[in-house]
Amino acid sequence: MSVREWMVGLSAGEKHFIQGGIAQDLRADGRKRLTYRPIYVETGVIPQADGSAKVKMGATEVIASVKLDLARPNPSQPGKGKVSLFVSCSATAGPMFEGRGSEELSAELSVALQRCLLGGKSGAGAAFDPSCLSIVDGKLCWDAYIDGLVVSADGNLLDALGAAIKAALINTRVPVANVPAGASLDEDPDVDLSSQETTRIDTSGVPVIVTLTKVGRHYIVDATSEEESQMSSAVSVSINKERRICGLTKRGGAGLDPSIILDMISVASHVSEQLMNKLDSEIAAAEADEQM
Repeated sequence: MSVREWMVGLSAGEKHFIQGGIAQDLRADGRKRLTYRPIYVETGVIPQADGSAKVKMGATEVIASVKLDLARPNPSQPGKGKVSLFVSCSATAGPMFEGRGSEELSAELSVALQRCLLGGKSGAGAAFDPSCLSIVDGKLCWDAYIDGLVVSADGNLLDALGAAIKAALINTRVPVANVPAGASLDEDPDVDLSSQETTRIDTSGVPVIVTLTKVGRHYIVDATSEEESQMSSAVSVSINKERRICGLTKRGGAGLDPSIILDMISVASHVSEQLMNKLDSEIAAAEADEQM
């Protein structure tokens, strides 16, 4: 169930104003169709996590955290760590999160992020190479739990969560795990975790998510909740720095011609550079502030 289905009904005049503004490339808040709201990033917001970040896009606010636990790798992927991703929604984030709405939206966002960032339920990631989470091939690895929380919702939740996860992964410090020589790895090994020495996850391939929302005949990025209530469909594309498409998901009941989807992907690829540069700049500034 999407946020759109939970929107309080707008009057005919309000709908006309939103649709007319998008058609004229002058949205209700003064932005053009392909312009984002101000983006703010703060890292290290959850001290107990191995990495965390808070992202605000306009009135939308989300938090992501990364927690690492020792585990045994999957037999089918002995040289890789494990990754799981879950989203929850605060009941105070908006009326759409009351009752079962929170559960359904959390599940919808979790699946969409899985597709866009982790390449599906297998956890074999488009976001980063899970081999960096391996400690001893076939015996020991890190299990990365990525949690997202919607604090305040005013549209474009998927892109905001994707940005927060990217920032949290960059912020993550992986403890150096030392396995004593001669230790048996057939049972739970005695692993020495350094409290001082840490490494970083290779996040060079982590994509951003760009959602194009179709209102009338036009596409917009970073749609507000009111704009989403007028959409016919939306396509979310995850794109990395090399402009490689890492994942794609669609929502909304209206079907889309393949030529329109290809055009939306092309527009998303172009817009992704703007978002990537802004996000990288904000994350770098947030990381510098955290070190002070």
